[in-house]
Amino acid sequence: MPRIPKQPNTQLSELLDEAGMPAKGLARRVVARGDQQGLGLAYDHNSVRRWLDGERPQQPTPSLIADVLAEALGRQVSPADCGLLADDDRTLEFPLAWTVGIHTAGQLYRADVERRRTLGSGYSPAAYPSAATRWLTHPSGVEPAHRGRMRVGRPEIDAIRQMTRAFYELDNRVGGGRIRTTVVQYLDSNVAPLLRGTYTSEIGRELFSAAAELTKAVGWMAYDCEDHGLAQRYLVQALRMAQTAGDLGLCAEILAAMGHQATYIGRAGEAVDLARAAQSAAARSGHPALVAECHLIEAHGHAGLSDSRATSGALRSGERAFEKDDPDPPGWLAFFDGAYLSAKIAHCFLALGSNAQTAVYAERSLEMNEGYVRGRVFNLLMLATAHAPGDPEEAVRVGDVALGLVEGLQSKRALSYLRRLDHRLRPHATRPEVLVFRERARALTAG
Repeated sequence: MPRIPKQPNTQLSELLDEAGMPAKGLARRVVARGDQQGLGLAYDHNSVRRWLDGERPQQPTPSLIADVLAEALGRQVSPADCGLLADDDRTLEFPLAWTVGIHTAGQLYRADVERRRTLGSGYSPAAYPSAATRWLTHPSGVEPAHRGRMRVGRPEIDAIRQMTRAFYELDNRVGGGRIRTTVVQYLDSNVAPLLRGTYTSEIGRELFSAAAELTKAVGWMAYDCEDHGLAQRYLVQALRMAQTAGDLGLCAEILAAMGHQATYIGRAGEAVDLARAAQSAAARSGHPALVAECHLIEAHGHAGLSDSRATSGALRSGERAFEKDDPDPPGWLAFFDGAYLSAKIAHCFLALGSNAQTAVYAERSLEMNEGYVRGRVFNLLMLATAHAPGDPEEAVRVGDVALGLVEGLQSKRALSYLRRLDHRLRPHATRPEVLVFRERARALTAG
């Protein structure tokens, strides 16, 4: 696949416009500063044009550019402000300042569009605990007013939310692998410029909430693709933006998503910690269904640790919270209904090795909205996995239904669940129906 062309460096362009500095002037000043340090640089206006087109010069040039612009503007300017921060590891960190968060999120979107290899690193055990700690200890209640080139109002925010709803629907129907690149391009070309725009504190909070929700959605898509390091970067930056927005409910949802991912990759203890942090935000948000979700994430973590007693306690807390009325749940919580509750309980019992209980709740989980195709695949494969040891014929029957849906998805998680079912069926490999099913399943998972 050909490499996507570099994207224009809008941050540097905006700073040059603000300073009233032509490309030739920037080049001349950077060379002069380099001469003072004995560097012997040879930049001209064509060099600046390449930077504006997206080329990133090697250090120390980004620092020299930032120093020149800081002097011209009379305020502090960093390489990140200039769109020239090459260290993509910063995107794994929860920014201390919300204004830095604007540039860190923009850097993440841009690096992802350019498919930089540094974003493809594996899961970082330190990233989520560090982000959760900063979220817990960092003061909230900021006034996110900002001045930039583009004026932002509610129409722009409404557009982000409408696009997010459309992306949610597609993600649920076809899997994160089919649409993630499109959503990232939208974030980079449409959302990032708004974050750098002009807005009041009130509009800013709404803007950051909308941007955080869509950024979280991309993190979930990356998780669905089992691109775990990239998913972490998006979820960490989404948490920073949700806190800037003062959106406690969304903070809880993002922390719960982190816990969901941690359980999936076998870091169950970390999932418990993240779920408990999520509960603290969910309780203050006033949404009982969200509180229930966070307890269920904790329960799944305990189940991953084979702690049946703690699992039962967390499940009871989740069920009690779910029974409470929520008169005005946020739109992004629409997925959490009785079917989803049953699915999470089934996951817990499957992790604890209770096939009978898994089957009961997995069956209930199938009473779900038809739009959640990927979720239905997960639940069908979970039900088939529960049946596999004692009733392979039923497992194959249910598994065949799932296979018909998997073929239309691009979801590595779905393929992982399919491999788990294939493994559970191995003791019955000589049965004709099992043999046929396993051959079909392996054809799908081979790639």
